[in-house]
Amino acid sequence: MDFEAAKALCRTFPGATEDLKWETRAVYSVGQKMFAMSDYAVPAAGICFKVEDERFLELTDRPGIIPAPYLARAKWVHVEEAKALSDAEAAALLRRAYELIFAKLTRKLQRQIGEQA
Repeated sequence: MDFEAAKALCRTFPGATEDLKWETRAVYSVGQKMFAMSDYAVPAAGICFKVEDERFLELTDRPGIIPAPYLARAKWVHVEEAKALSDAEAAALLRRAYELIFAKLTRKLQRQIGEQA
């Protein structure tokens, strides 16, 4: 998994925004709700993102993936090692993270984002 490519992918999702938070973190959101987070610095040393409840334990059992600090209770994982995920699997997980958060938005906001895309 290339962390910089993952960050670039997050920027391509419909309605996705990137903000600098806590002075060092690039936060990717849709409808003002976070779906992924990474180091703002280049190259990034890791990436965090939301996962489905049933995938959380499966992913955190892998070497190089841990529960995300401060966000684990919301089922976020932190990928510390680039070799922990292939680029294809990382892209699928990031897209799913976006979809999970998008689904929690109001129908009105979902329509607005869909119209912009």
